[in-house]
Amino acid sequence: MSLQRLAIAACLLPGLVACVNSTVDQMVFNTPGAGIGDASVVILGRRHASDYETEPEFIRCVGNHISSRDKSIGVVGEQEFLDALYPWFEPRTAPLRPADLERLLEHRDVARAFTTMQTRYMIWIDGSTVRNDSAGSMTCGIGPGGAGCFGFGTWSNDANYEATIWDFSKRAEVGRISTTASGQSYMPAVVVPIPIIAPVQGTACDSIGDQLLEFLSAEY
Repeated sequence: MSLQRLAIAACLLPGLVACVNSTVDQMVFNTPGAGIGDASVVILGRRHASDYETEPEFIRCVGNHISSRDKSIGVVGEQEFLDALYPWFEPRTAPLRPADLERLLEHRDVARAFTTMQTRYMIWIDGSTVRNDSAGSMTCGIGPGGAGCFGFGTWSNDANYEATIWDFSKRAEVGRISTTASGQSYMPAVVVPIPIIAPVQGTACDSIGDQLLEFLSAEY
């Protein structure tokens, strides 16, 4: 078992103050060593909580991050997987523990779908990005000289995600990665609003994607 913590700070441009601070914790129990070969991995979002859902666009971002950097890794699309295994991975029926996979495999259609997709790893991602602490004001209007806006707005975004890696062949959890990212965005307006957006969710996606690549890839 290994535990690793990384802290990252990134700014959009030197002259524009829209920075993101990110921290990644990685705990891995076993690694494939030589990659996953012909097997595939599926990345799924947890959507059991009543006050948020793990955004589908974030799940796609992580999957694209992995497949674009190591084309040997087969990433099954979340919606493709959910459609093939409906309704066994809907929020009310999805397995909460690796041991629950045994129950699912008692259904012939479920076992056949897993075999067809050659799924080796299931990666559950739980979390969300939320907007907080909005401040400032902006006024827009139309006058004799034309339309325009004047003012200044600011807000913060906080991302918090955790990826849990299940080894389907072992019916066991083999790794866990968590990341937090926060950043302050701004929108000054003198006639035209100019958003200066801190890429909080994108930074969190890259952070988790890079750590998953270290686990899955034979070359990364």
